[in-house]
Amino acid sequence: MLSFVGQYLTLNEVAVIAMFITFIWMLFRGIPVAMALVGVSLVFVLVAETFLDPNRSYFRDIIEFDRTGIDYQRLGALSSRIFGSTVNNPVLVALPMFIFMGLMLDQSGVAQRMMHSMQKLFGSLRGGLSLTVLLIGIILAASTGVIGASVTLLGVMALPAMMEQKYSKPIATGTIASAGTLGILIPPSIMLVIMSDQLAISLGDLFMGALIPGLILGALYITFIVVYGLIKPGAMPVPEKTEEVGWPVIKEVLLAVIPPMILILLVLGSIFAGIATPTEASGLGALGATGLALFNGRLNMKVLREVSRSTLNTSGYIVGIFLAANFFAFILRRYGGDEIIEGLVLSVFDDPYMIILFILFIVFLLGFLLDWIEITIIIMPLMLPIIQGLGIEADIPDYGQVAAPVITWFAILVAVTLQTSFLTPPVGFALFYLKGVCPPGVTIGDIYKGVIPFVMLQLLGLFIVFEFPWLVTWLPSVAYGN
Repeated sequence: MLSFVGQYLTLNEVAVIAMFITFIWMLFRGIPVAMALVGVSLVFVLVAETFLDPNRSYFRDIIEFDRTGIDYQRLGALSSRIFGSTVNNPVLVALPMFIFMGLMLDQSGVAQRMMHSMQKLFGSLRGGLSLTVLLIGIILAASTGVIGASVTLLGVMALPAMMEQKYSKPIATGTIASAGTLGILIPPSIMLVIMSDQLAISLGDLFMGALIPGLILGALYITFIVVYGLIKPGAMPVPEKTEEVGWPVIKEVLLAVIPPMILILLVLGSIFAGIATPTEASGLGALGATGLALFNGRLNMKVLREVSRSTLNTSGYIVGIFLAANFFAFILRRYGGDEIIEGLVLSVFDDPYMIILFILFIVFLLGFLLDWIEITIIIMPLMLPIIQGLGIEADIPDYGQVAAPVITWFAILVAVTLQTSFLTPPVGFALFYLKGVCPPGVTIGDIYKGVIPFVMLQLLGLFIVFEFPWLVTWLPSVAYGN
């Protein structure tokens, strides 16, 4: 067996493949992701540093392994490099601030006011509740960026009303789950914060580049609801009693929508205008959300403690996985994982755009098994050299202003692809957030059926962004003065 493997694989290649297989096996055994990442990394690095000579990667009989011993100095440098670079990164300071902003906004009562007023505005339309959910989802996405909070809040507010109005269970649950996931793409998005760190590109570029694709997805969702209501009117019946739409209703909607729009302008506008960095804007957003809660009379010590505790828990969870995935990725790269994966990807297709599609397909499949954090931290840095070496810079418009147009475009493509991971079982977190607040009678099967058309719409949105890269690069170029 050893001689057979040795004819085709180097020792490093065997170690890399074994790391991936062991990690996936531990996930299926129910071991927490962070523990699985750290455990696999520690075992393999200790075995490699004990038995293998990193200068000799050819597969040999096990009794001939060089017992070089563990280089504790090198392991210590590895630890300080991973953990030190993470805690000293100013970009990641924005992470807990955006989380705090989203959670505080949920407590401020803004979403409840929008739901109440928009129901009156769209109540007489077929699918009016679905349209209300989608519009609120877009607004929340542009002011929170926290998926769990958005999905849970929309589920609590809208799903009982939809069931009372005899909406189809799949269309009701699919609308809520997909609307809640828009926050992972529309800035300020915590996914884009981590992508900026991993790809070493401007977070402002990513925020600006993601805005138009995010709005395109929202428009696709709204179009689907309108068309579906015409094709199958029984799935979204019009309520028997509706309130007449007049100036009082419009005024109520404006008073509900203007405060979060001011918050969006405060955060994204300050970034796009160059007044504040994304890290500084995250602080403004946290302060603005707290001000909205105070203005609506929803801020007290209990709320402040709950939001702070939830922010700490969520940030700790993300940073824990972040550190563990960084450790795993670093060990993987040390033993040639990047070269192995690059060789594998480049050997499949010659056309650079087919290579990008193949990478996106891999990311889509991984979304069924892994969380977006692990995919972003482990896979993105491995794919970066491949994208940089494709030589397609001339095909991606930068308008003379965007610093890294190809990488920015690729990052947004991956972000759109990863949005599907929230809606695809078995690791679709939006599905389980929603199931936790569903009224009796709504099953996980109803949720699975409901998200299928929205996953298809996300893939359609991905195709649009792939075909028209200027949708990503145009807004950054405008912001930079061209």
